[in-house]
Amino acid sequence: MDDPYETLGVKRDAKADEIKSAYRKLAKLHHPDLNPGKKESEDRFKAVTAAHDILSDADKRARFDRGEIDASGAERPPERPFYRDYGDAPGGGKYSSNEHFDPDDFASIFGQAFNRRGGGAEFSAQGADARYALSVSFLEAALGAKRRLTLPDGQTLDVNIPAGLQQGQILRLAGKGMPGFGKGGAGDALIEVSVAPHAFFRREGRDIHIELPVTLKEAVLGAKVETPTIKGPVQLTVPAHATSGTRLRLKGRGIAGGDQFVTLKVLLPTDEETELDAFLKSWEPHHPFDPRKHMGSK
Repeated sequence: MDDPYETLGVKRDAKADEIKSAYRKLAKLHHPDLNPGKKESEDRFKAVTAAHDILSDADKRARFDRGEIDASGAERPPERPFYRDYGDAPGGGKYSSNEHFDPDDFASIFGQAFNRRGGGAEFSAQGADARYALSVSFLEAALGAKRRLTLPDGQTLDVNIPAGLQQGQILRLAGKGMPGFGKGGAGDALIEVSVAPHAFFRREGRDIHIELPVTLKEAVLGAKVETPTIKGPVQLTVPAHATSGTRLRLKGRGIAGGDQFVTLKVLLPTDEETELDAFLKSWEPHHPFDPRKHMGSK
């Protein structure tokens, strides 16, 4: 298996945020959902995820750097496995023991240790947590959805996206992590969710913000116009004499009881309108005003 540092393209002294950034970039590039039928991308995605699993965990990373585990997370057998090989006893000799251990059978070491403690009880340990990344759309995060996550080994997990999920939120799926040992249960799956930006919706807490273009006629005379919301289009009343920057509220049209705020943006026609030009040339307002007065113009 490749070196995880080389797989993610980071230096050995890379900080946690550098590792996270490199992983997100590569995972998005090679995700099977974005590369259907491409075995090379699927294999690359698996390798990138495995490398991130090692380097994103401070303990695993330290153990890998010390050579205690390999790039897959498997234990490396020590070259000199006995206590007597790791230090000098008070007479200058090595630590010694009257008990016999089979050098090729590590199970006998653990067996004797746990039998002395618990009368032959089976060794059990909780499985490790598994970490994954999942990208969802803006509307999926706002309204809730169910997504299927493809794991590095090709298996899948069905993930329920709760309504109102936020960028970077971590979902925990109990018992969906690495298997345990003996009677130890499986670990959990920890899924960090990234939310893609929307073309025109923007979120602030539970509120949704949108900028809505309107015509000059609609702004001057007022009108009923259709505006999108996260739950579908609705009719919005534009008041007469509205200007760019006028903000209107649609109550309850946000996330989980929040509101939607609509900021109007008055746009002029791009094609020539001779009647409008002629009218404006002859028009003199009854109440002249200076829109740049606050800027110190005269």
